[in-house]
Amino acid sequence: MLLHALLGGVVFGCYFTLIGLGLNLVFGVMRIVNLAHGDVLMLGSFAAYFLFHLAALSPLSAAPLIVIGFFLLGLPFYYLVVPRLAASRDAEMLSFILFFGVQQIIEALAAIAFGSSERSIPARVLGIGAVHLWGQSLPRAWVISALVALAAVLALYLYLYHTRLGLLTRAVMASREEARASGIDIHRVSAIAFGIGLALAGLAGVFAPFMLGSITPAMGSTINLAAFAVIVVGTLGNPLGTVLGGLVYGVGLLMMQTYLSAWADLLPNLLLILVLLVRPSGLLGRRVRLA
Repeated sequence: MLLHALLGGVVFGCYFTLIGLGLNLVFGVMRIVNLAHGDVLMLGSFAAYFLFHLAALSPLSAAPLIVIGFFLLGLPFYYLVVPRLAASRDAEMLSFILFFGVQQIIEALAAIAFGSSERSIPARVLGIGAVHLWGQSLPRAWVISALVALAAVLALYLYLYHTRLGLLTRAVMASREEARASGIDIHRVSAIAFGIGLALAGLAGVFAPFMLGSITPAMGSTINLAAFAVIVVGTLGNPLGTVLGGLVYGVGLLMMQTYLSAWADLLPNLLLILVLLVRPSGLLGRRVRLA
């Protein structure tokens, strides 16, 4: 049971890394808190659901379309909203208020459009059977979802550390004012980062039916809590630190579900409280430099 919980925890940790990755990227670049992140993931789940049931597209085939669509959606939204937030004296607090409102609007419209009933995609569409590792069997859908998450992490790493635009993005993350003074178009860089953040949330939504079970319009709030636990553990403002936070969260979740199932729902709250009390800067110890 212990080995199965550890292996399953690592697989889930990879997926929860994907859940928190876009949220941490947006915070790192813009110092705004996107409370609508979980609802964007929910929309990605419903997009995958309808593409499967109406267009017979498997989630793996639908994922690139959803990633591109959410990225393109993020660009105009950024220019419409975020520059005004960034110009305010307290961008973080205003972002809380604004994106809380956006979250409520998305959830209400989704409930009207999709209804409140639970939806799902059969796990068999990602392959039948199990994957055997060290004598343990894991659902194939779990492993494929984790591999997609790892591919997304690798792609973001290559973008940040092996492209010129990624270099500019890291410069903006270090200091928006210094980046602006150096002649960097911070709005262009931030808009692309915001689009990537939404695209990553949409991609996580594609595989939510397999990792989280059924999907509903109200799932966004629960996703937000898990995502915040992951990025706080892994260090706010450090996108690649999300990997550590995701693994800690995933292993902790599976261990609690195995040995203390009645307490498993409390894990995000416990992690948040513990990290904020013991190591407020996150496990990697990097302090967030506010713009």
